Amino acid sequence: MLQQTQVSKVIPYFERFLVLFPNVDTLAAAPEQEVLRCWEGLGYYRRARQLHRAAEIICREHGGILPDDPVALQALPGIGRYSAGAILSIAFEQRQPILEANTVRLLSRLFAVDKDIRLSSTQQRLWELAEELLPRKRIGDFNQALMELGGQVCFPRRPSCGECPLRQLCQARQQGLTDLLPFNPHKRNYESVHEAAVIVINSRGQVLVRHCGDDERWAGMWDFPRFALDVQTPQADIQEQLETGVETLTGIQIDRAEQRATLEHSVTRFRITLHCFQTRQHPCSPGRRVRRQDLCWLAPGELEAYPLSSMGRTISKQLL
Repeated sequence: MLQQTQVSKVIPYFERFLVLFPNVDTLAAAPEQEVLRCWEGLGYYRRARQLHRAAEIICREHGGILPDDPVALQALPGIGRYSAGAILSIAFEQRQPILEANTVRLLSRLFAVDKDIRLSSTQQRLWELAEELLPRKRIGDFNQALMELGGQVCFPRRPSCGECPLRQLCQARQQGLTDLLPFNPHKRNYESVHEAAVIVINSRGQVLVRHCGDDERWAGMWDFPRFALDVQTPQADIQEQLETGVETLTGIQIDRAEQRATLEHSVTRFRITLHCFQTRQHPCSPGRRVRRQDLCWLAPGELEAYPLSSMGRTISKQLL
């Protein structure tokens, strides 16, 4: 849960997750949709699906016991070198290093590593430094202290150098490089995109949702029909885009749509303007004859039980 997510946001999710899934056996036996519903709002939903699959493998192949072997641990879905190092050092007191965003920043400044942090050679150098620093005892405490120091003192901007216990050893501070490190010349550029989300209502007052495929942004989640929208066109062309988009995704034909709201949010490298439309299923549309596992007609009140994308949940609460 803590991967790419702040501790303050994770805590309530973590506590709720442990109530529903107190052990690996409970998690492995739960339906994936239930796991995703509990994770909803935390983002990066692939983590939840990988955690669920890892629990299944642990129960099936390791007798319900988390392996303490680095190779076996990293063979589990979602466990890379950082996660394995954190687990093995904190839970098993093994002498394993860690490297994540906070420790990358801390080590880059402490040792004045001025190479591009995205290069594999720089990453290898930082891993070596993290391993060289490891003490013989209390490895888990030490690794956690490095992460806390990076997160609570060695800030990306305006670090609290006066409070840092390593300030006398910090080479970046001595060389006046603190604000320049870690060196990342390829800062992320966000791409602005426009998308449409269409609320389709049938004659019984149910709304149409679809299950996102494994190759889609919110894999495993449910969402309203959603697709790219070219807003630099006349209104008549917008309507045609909506009709074509919904039918392509679902096989359902729609009537004329009315725009209900415009929402904005960011996902990875995209800044998305989401245009929300509402329409009715066309009387001549196949409707109930469409039988696909990725489609479902639900009463608005039933949406609460389904894991929705972040904007899908916003639409269900604000517009329905």
